[in-house]
Amino acid sequence: MSQTRQGCTTDRRVVAARRIAAHIAEHLQADLSLQLWTGEVLPLGQNARDDIRIVLADPSAVRRLILRPGLMTLFELYATGDLGIEGGSPLQAANRWDHGRAVHLPRRVDKGLIARALWPFLKARPDAAGGGQGFEISGRAGIGARVSRRRDKDYVQYHYDVGNDFYGLFLDAQMVYSCAYFTSPDMALEAAQTEKLDRICRKLRLKPGQRMLDIGSGWGGLAIWAAQNYGVEVHGVTLSREQLRHALLRVESLGLGDRVRLELRDYRDIPEREHFDAVAQVGMFEHVGLANHDQHFDTVVRLLKPRGVYFHQAITRRSGGGPLRETGSTRAIARYIFPGGELDTVGMTVSAMGRAGLEVRDVEGMRDHYELTLRHWSERLHARMAEATDLAGSERARLWLLSFAVFAKAFERGAALLYQTVAQKRSPGLSGLPLERESLKA
Repeated sequence: MSQTRQGCTTDRRVVAARRIAAHIAEHLQADLSLQLWTGEVLPLGQNARDDIRIVLADPSAVRRLILRPGLMTLFELYATGDLGIEGGSPLQAANRWDHGRAVHLPRRVDKGLIARALWPFLKARPDAAGGGQGFEISGRAGIGARVSRRRDKDYVQYHYDVGNDFYGLFLDAQMVYSCAYFTSPDMALEAAQTEKLDRICRKLRLKPGQRMLDIGSGWGGLAIWAAQNYGVEVHGVTLSREQLRHALLRVESLGLGDRVRLELRDYRDIPEREHFDAVAQVGMFEHVGLANHDQHFDTVVRLLKPRGVYFHQAITRRSGGGPLRETGSTRAIARYIFPGGELDTVGMTVSAMGRAGLEVRDVEGMRDHYELTLRHWSERLHARMAEATDLAGSERARLWLLSFAVFAKAFERGAALLYQTVAQKRSPGLSGLPLERESLKA
């Protein structure tokens, strides 16, 4: 595999990597560099700096990317450390190249040159298939399945029960794990999350003495805010034991036990006799599954009092893309980040609400807000990676950091979207809500 020339050993794979990097750099013109397993650094653009470097820790990573290109392999390689980033986070690295150039790169490069240069990697001894520790996704991780065949509790606990201390490394003090609301790009994350919680309460028209249901109550941020600042009685349900443990401690420490009741329960199992003036769902709908959306909204309508208000915040995919299909990307996300997750479109959301008997009152797009939120989470986690590794292990910490980059770029490009939708349980007569639209957003 190697030959000696002028007293030095030259690995053919190193020579090949140099040729590939030089050719890609010509078309990509990225402002970062590639570091080989030998320590050699190769620029990926004419004026590229080497302060941030993509690191190929082992040549077997190239072989695996050739034989099985895609997001799944990228997650595997990054989780195990065979592929890494030095000098910055994955998001900072991704910001160093132009997305349009990257997307069109396969059409612009000389495929013959690339194929010839890759041959030394293909001739190398096959490496063991790498894994990383992801969620076992046999049976398609619930994709396309109805609730009776899904493992929702397992899915939720895989993602959220990593440990409260781990999430505390990058979340705000209220532990809000959903898109914040920024009134300006330079707004602090803590202030943006507080703004989001308060906007939810205002959109729900909460008043003292009302009863509110928080579906997927997480670490208790919304339930506590609503009880403290709007005088409502809140019932929160979650499927995460770790989140519930933290939230109950907060409720007790704040003396809110008489106004906030939290429990480990599937919201679909709440008894028929329970009724609420307001229901909120913030960031858990993505876990429900497309086949269960009608059941979700039917449950919301069952639990709402006449003319009760429902708040819905969820990530969606672009409209017009046809039915959701399982791809390499969706399998990678299901295995390593969100098992069981499926995204609808905002049009599907509004239609499903209407079928269930909900009248949509307001829809607000928040794509930019989520890109900003993920930027904050990425910066915070990257700054505390040593602690994250101690708490959750190297693979899990690296996967979360990579996922923030993947989703931030998806929101930046408009491949992923996020909407806040306000609806009311349909009843005869006037709605009783203010006539002007601004009050719904205020």
